[in-house]
Amino acid sequence: MSRRLALSVAAGVVLLGGAGGFALAHAGEQPPALADSAARYAAPEGDRDGSLTFGTDVTASSGVKSVKVLAWPEDSSFAEKGLTKKDMAVAESAVCEPAGEDTARCTYTVPVTAADAESSPRGAWHVAVLATDRNGNTTLDTEAAGFTVR
Repeated sequence: MSRRLALSVAAGVVLLGGAGGFALAHAGEQPPALADSAARYAAPEGDRDGSLTFGTDVTASSGVKSVKVLAWPEDSSFAEKGLTKKDMAVAESAVCEPAGEDTARCTYTVPVTAADAESSPRGAWHVAVLATDRNGNTTLDTEAAGFTVR
């Protein structure tokens, strides 16, 4: 084998090995993943406030930095124009606790007063979630869970 051919083969192996390493590194940079998302709405009764509770499992290889939650009625402008990451900037944060390797269980709970319930649109609602990992990767699920206000 000539020296030139040997150098070409060696360079090709290094190049392919580098591309494979980049592909593996890039595969590790997946955005956060949501699982087991659920919402529970309890209407106020008598003198007792109700509540909205939302929970989801977030998996991120670099760790979970933040999880924002926004409940929105199905017949709102978000249904027409679509909810964006920018809209989620004003959303409230969920509280996240470790729940295994690379996974956090995130919960958001808000009280619902009789006045809140009275002024809320009736019908189907959705819960949007914006999860951000420690590397800045994000996942937006505009309909992670749903509930009904009667």
